[in-house]
Amino acid sequence: MKDPIIQLKGLTKCYGPQRAVDDLSLNISKGEIFGLLGPNGAGKTTTILMMLGLTDPTNGTAFVCGYNATSNPIAVKRKVGYMPDSLGFYDNMTALENLKYIARLNGLSENEIRIRTSELMEIVGLSSVMTKKTSTFSRGMKQRLGLAEVLIKQPDVIILDEPTLGIDPGGVQEFLTLIKRLSKEQELTVLLSSHHLHHVQQVCDRVGIFVKGKLLAQSNIETLSADLFGHMGHVVSIKSAHAIPQPWSLQQELEQWEAIKQITIDKETIVFECKQNITPALVRFFVENGYDILGVHQKDYGLDDIYQKYFEDIN
Repeated sequence: MKDPIIQLKGLTKCYGPQRAVDDLSLNISKGEIFGLLGPNGAGKTTTILMMLGLTDPTNGTAFVCGYNATSNPIAVKRKVGYMPDSLGFYDNMTALENLKYIARLNGLSENEIRIRTSELMEIVGLSSVMTKKTSTFSRGMKQRLGLAEVLIKQPDVIILDEPTLGIDPGGVQEFLTLIKRLSKEQELTVLLSSHHLHHVQQVCDRVGIFVKGKLLAQSNIETLSADLFGHMGHVVSIKSAHAIPQPWSLQQELEQWEAIKQITIDKETIVFECKQNITPALVRFFVENGYDILGVHQKDYGLDDIYQKYFEDIN
C-alpha cells in the first residue's frame, strides 16, 4: 500500500468507563472507497468526529491528508468534505443559493462560485431544479445537494455518514453510482459509514466490520469471504425438470470426482459441495446424460453472511 491518505493509529475514545472506539488502527489509500460498516452505536460517527478534529481522542492519533486531526484540525477541514447523516439547508433559499452560500463560507471568489456551482449542479443531477427552494426537495435530492456542498471546495477526501438513509431504492442506486463515478474520475478518497450492508457491498473497494467500538476485520469482500467460509468450499445447486430418483444411478459416478466433497438430493434439486468451482463441468454432465436443467445457483458468501458470522462469533 502507498502512503495512506487516512491513517488511524490506536484511536480510542472513552466516555467515562465506556469505550466508544477501542484501539482502532486503519489505513486508507488515495482513490479508495472504504466502507465502515456497523450497527447504530458501533462508534462509526465518533471515529469520524475524531478524524475531523471535532472531538479529541482519549488515546491514539488520526492523520488525514498528512495532518494530525487533533493538533491541526483546520488543515484537515480544508482537505476533507464531510456529509453528516442529517442535512440542514435554508428552506427559504433555492438549492443554488444554498450552494453559493457554502462556497462563500469556504472562501471561493465570486467567479469561482459562478463556475463551480454550475458545474456541480450538473454533476449531481440538480441543474433542472437548482432554482427551486430546498423546502420542496425530497430526501434523495437533499442528499445530492449535500454532496455538491461537500465537493464545492474540491476536497481530497470525502466522508459520508449514512448517506443512503431514508432514500428510496432507485435513488440509492443513482447516488451510489454517482459516488463511484466521482471517485474514479477525480481520484477522490471516500470513507462511507453505513449499517446498510447491501449498499456498502455495491460501491466499496474494501470494508471494515465495526462492532462495539472495535474493528473486527478489514479487507475486500472476496478475501473476507474466503477467510471465513473457505473451508465450506463451493456450493452449487442444480434444479432438474423432474424429480431425481432414489437411489440415483449417476450419484456413484459423480462421487468419484475428486473435486466433489458431498452430494445432497432434495426432490428435483441436487446440491454439490465442492473443493473448487466445477459448475460448468457439472452442467455439461447433466446435459450429456439427458437431464433438462431448470436452474443453476452458486452460493456466494456476501457481506450479509460475513457480517452475520462476525456477530455469531462475538455473541
